[in-house]
Amino acid sequence: MLRARSGLAPAVGVILGSGLGAFADRLVEATVVPYAEIPGFPTASVPGHAGRLVIGRLGGAAIAAMQGRVHAYEGYAAAEVAFPARVLCRLGIRALVVTNAAGGIRADLAPGDLMRITDHLNLSGTNPLVGPNEERLGPRFPDMSRAYDPALGARLDALAAARGLDWKTGVYACLSGPSYETPAEIRMLRILGADAVGMSTVPEVIAAAHMGVKVVGISCITNFAAGIGDKPLSHEEVAAVADQARERFGGLLAEFLPAIAGEAAG
Repeated sequence: MLRARSGLAPAVGVILGSGLGAFADRLVEATVVPYAEIPGFPTASVPGHAGRLVIGRLGGAAIAAMQGRVHAYEGYAAAEVAFPARVLCRLGIRALVVTNAAGGIRADLAPGDLMRITDHLNLSGTNPLVGPNEERLGPRFPDMSRAYDPALGARLDALAAARGLDWKTGVYACLSGPSYETPAEIRMLRILGADAVGMSTVPEVIAAAHMGVKVVGISCITNFAAGIGDKPLSHEEVAAVADQARERFGGLLAEFLPAIAGEAAG
């Protein structure tokens, strides 16, 4: 259905997190499909998540961009949260870029920073692979030791450096939400090795790894985690800071996605 509507075969997919969906407006020759029109697709209900799949061209490359995602705290099972990522993989993408808004835990991570995700902690209490395994999609016990592809990560690091960005790397922790973490939970996460924290991304990464698709992840640090800053946490702040980082974030992706699309297609 999606192939017929767009006529394009995307080599790379990107999932755009809170406040980052405007990047999809850069795609040309675009076909826009609301999630509600895609069979089996869960629909987004959180402000800042438009809930549309956009398939178009960027720098000559065919790209599939999800404007927003769903979360477990909206009432979806982990497998349902991961389903859109599986759709992108079934469309034929060879690489998936996942993005999110996250709270900074490490001392040098401040609102507005961009952090490449090197690894994650799944503390959500669930996993999208729970239940009978679909052997046609991937193995029963997929290896997660290289869930975030090191070669793609190195390419992104080099590009960020060439663009003069204040670029960070770190470990992302996923909790279920929707309440923000307590200061005690943030202290626990720091001890466990987390650098940033959020409520998304991990189910999609697990699903992509299960299907053998390479992943690279980027967090936009939108707030200090609980107990670090002195302001109450709010979704409005998250969206506002993500919007401020839009040009730096968009410029980086606009160069990175076509570059890796060409490699993936080859």
